[in-house]
Amino acid sequence: MNQITPQPGIMDIALYQGGKSHVEGVANVIKLSSNENPFGPSPKAIEAVRDSATTLHRYPSTDHYSLRAAIGEVHGLDPERIICGVGSDEVLQFVVQAYAGVGDEVIHTEHGFSMYPILARMAGAVPVQVPERERVVDVDAILAACTDKTRVVFLTNPGNPTSTMIPESEVARLADNLPPQVILVLDGAYTEYVGGFDGGVSVVDARSNVIMTRTFSKIYGLGGMRVGWGYGPKEIIDVLNRIRQPFNLSTTALAAAEAAVRDREYVEFCRTENARLRVWLADELAKIGVPSDPSCTNFILARFADQQEAEACDAYLQQHGLIVRRVAGYGLPNALRITVGDEEGCRRVAATITAFKGGVA
Repeated sequence: MNQITPQPGIMDIALYQGGKSHVEGVANVIKLSSNENPFGPSPKAIEAVRDSATTLHRYPSTDHYSLRAAIGEVHGLDPERIICGVGSDEVLQFVVQAYAGVGDEVIHTEHGFSMYPILARMAGAVPVQVPERERVVDVDAILAACTDKTRVVFLTNPGNPTSTMIPESEVARLADNLPPQVILVLDGAYTEYVGGFDGGVSVVDARSNVIMTRTFSKIYGLGGMRVGWGYGPKEIIDVLNRIRQPFNLSTTALAAAEAAVRDREYVEFCRTENARLRVWLADELAKIGVPSDPSCTNFILARFADQQEAEACDAYLQQHGLIVRRVAGYGLPNALRITVGDEEGCRRVAATITAFKGGVA
């Protein structure tokens, strides 16, 4: 009899569902389901990709030194405390793989990134979900959920798909009151969309139990390249590097990311345009009875009367070539997550939802 069986927890994993990208029978769709940058990557990143083609026969750097140095220069960080991964997802995976195992517990909030329970189960650990308050992280609920089995706490700040965030003082309070065996992971995929926010650097620098992660998939427009990074105490980064594959990032991905992070002018353009259009879109939808929380990201979480209306609006949007994201799987069945697109995309969304609600398109 075949005795081959997967490790505990693996068969409990529900496959991650990415944002929809096409609609059967509808051409020229606008994809607003994956929080991608509508302006694409920096022209300098595109140029770097082209230039990298001449060295594709060479193995990439194993220590990612040039990219880590660039990240350190731009953000004022010690490159020796930076680790790079295949998207920030891989860095999150490293943390769970290194610090949690069978029977341990990994905490995430009810509307947190859906990869967190998957990562926990990959390591045989138990994902523990704690409630939020009106789509905002509740630090006291997280602390109350901690036990002697807790090893990792995931905090998305700003949140996805909620778009809300908690202040640094609350993040620090959480870090300072966790049990001594627990690592706090600050998932900052949307950090760059918050003016003046460092993603938690000061919280990390003052403590030995906190690591932060960032991605090149959002404001940098490099989702197709899959590059992310983490910053934390040297001792933790050293541990994570021991389980990182030496050639986990390609030459092309490294070159694109380095050019992107150095192009600060382009990042500022994307941040400014996103902020302008985000406010406009939220205001337009609020006028027709579709509210959303003040967003700190590149999307809004549009709320409807109930799940039936949200799903009907989604279907209507798809008929008109607009793809947004249903978030019932995140515990928000009456909402749709709508990426802030370019001006044309935002105006089409507003006009189409207005028509759906019975107004004049």
